[in-house]
Amino acid sequence: MAEIDTSGGGKKKGPGVKKGKKLSTRIDLTPMVDLGFLLITFFIFTTTMSKPKTMEINMPVDTKDDSTKAKDYCTMTILLSKEHRVYYYVGLADDPMNPPKVEVTYFQNKNGIRDALILHKKNVDEQRMNGMPGHIPADKPVILIKPDVNSQYEDMVNILDEMKINDMPIYAMIDITPVDQNYIKATEAANEGQ
Repeated sequence: MAEIDTSGGGKKKGPGVKKGKKLSTRIDLTPMVDLGFLLITFFIFTTTMSKPKTMEINMPVDTKDDSTKAKDYCTMTILLSKEHRVYYYVGLADDPMNPPKVEVTYFQNKNGIRDALILHKKNVDEQRMNGMPGHIPADKPVILIKPDVNSQYEDMVNILDEMKINDMPIYAMIDITPVDQNYIKATEAANEGQ
C-alpha cells in the first residue's frame, strides 16, 4: 500500500506556539492499479494489428521463341538513379552508332515520369492505329525498368505504382547494363551546367 505524508511543512515555530496535530493521509492505490491493468487489457484486445502491405508482381514464363521480343517503337526504358532522378528513352538502344535521346525527370505531378508514360502510350496507340508497315495491331507499350545501384527502394515502389496507375500492360524490371549507366553519366554531365 502507498501512503502520502502530508505532515506540516518546514516552518519553524517559536516558543509559546502550540504545535498542531500531525495528520497523516493514507491513500490506497490498489484499485487504481487494477483499473490501469483493466484498461491496458481492454486496449490490447480491441486494437487491430496492421496487415503487411505487399505488392503483387507477376513473373513472365520463360519461352524460347522470338515472338515475345519487344518492338523498338513500343519500348520505353526507364533508368532509376540517385536523388530520385528518373532517366528514360524510347527504343531498345541496341545500335551503338545511334544512341537514343535520354531525358531526365522526377516523380512529380507536372512534367514528371507519369506524363512521359502517358505520352509514350499515346504514341504507340497512334502508330498501331495508323497501320505502320511492320507493326502488329496487337503491339502494346513495353516498359523496361532498370534501377541503378544508387537508386532507392522508394523509387522502385513509385515506378511500380506508376505502372499500375497508368494501366501499363507490359513492364519488366531488369538489371541495368553498363551502356545504360554510361547514358546516365553522359546526361548528368550534359545537364551539369543547368
